[in-house]
Amino acid sequence: MNECNPKAIPCDLSVNKLISSDSKELANPKLYREIVGSLIYIMTGTRPDLSYVVTKLSQYMSNPTVAHLSLARHVLKYLNGTLHYCLTFKKSDDPLCLVGYCDSDWGASEERRSNTGYCFKLYEGGPLISWKTKKQKVVSLSTYEAEYVVITNAMQEGNFFRQLYADMINCNGETIILNVDNKVAIALAKNPVHHQRSKHIDIKNHFLRSQIESKIVDLVYVPSN
Repeated sequence: MNECNPKAIPCDLSVNKLISSDSKELANPKLYREIVGSLIYIMTGTRPDLSYVVTKLSQYMSNPTVAHLSLARHVLKYLNGTLHYCLTFKKSDDPLCLVGYCDSDWGASEERRSNTGYCFKLYEGGPLISWKTKKQKVVSLSTYEAEYVVITNAMQEGNFFRQLYADMINCNGETIILNVDNKVAIALAKNPVHHQRSKHIDIKNHFLRSQIESKIVDLVYVPSN
């Protein structure tokens, strides 16, 4: 793959359609597993931009198809053109503040479960210190519900970093700024009233409301673009 033509984005835009296509199963999945295993190592260490596609590819390790191998090669082509990409850590001139971003797609997988994605950094212009993409365990009935679940997942990670940061500088912990692109999900999290449309949401997700009331997190709307 050293001489391959580089790609501009980590995965094909029609990744869900390609994955679900009726493609021939690989006779020997060893190569596919080696590629995905290497990509997992790279993504975990220094390349958060691969998080989404690696999550997709790693779900088909047992019975990969020719289409899955083609998608894995697409990632290698992307890496070939972005070898200079890196995380750069430097001293901040601004006060440190835990800033997070979270988002989800709605029902993009074959079984219609949404994907959770979030990341955190220690100041607005700083590098990422944590990132994750994973498939949600529940089937969300609406876009705002999928977003509500991803906010909850992000807050569990944010609470860990908030406590770690507080222990380091010996303070009570600063408020987490969490950027979300769904106004309905923000309103549901801030409003303690139990709505008819949302009462089916698992109770564990409603811990988010107590986090907001305690001023541990501040949900901020950020447009999708």
